[in-house]
Amino acid sequence: MPVTEINSFQEFQDIINSDKPAIIDFWAVWCGPCRMISPIFEKFSDESGSSNVGFYKVDVDGQEQIAQEVGIRAMPTFAVFRHGEKVDVLTGANPSALESLVRTAASL
Repeated sequence: MPVTEINSFQEFQDIINSDKPAIIDFWAVWCGPCRMISPIFEKFSDESGSSNVGFYKVDVDGQEQIAQEVGIRAMPTFAVFRHGEKVDVLTGANPSALESLVRTAASL
């Protein structure tokens, strides 16, 4: 499943309130670590073991309301949501921790 850009607060609300687990990459264009981890996040989105998870990206500068709602303070931050609840969070560009977060989301 490809990584989808979230372009509005309403779209964000619809995604996080669904039954399907969602993992969201909160990033910024100017963030070097964000650019480094992005291809790894996209690779995880294509793996068959995570087909029940939605993969999304939020540009924190373009979607400030979403970033404030979630409480993003550093980039990259990856957050897992299901049924409107934040289930887990990872801050930083750590490939092995991101893999673990994706497994957590896939197990929901």
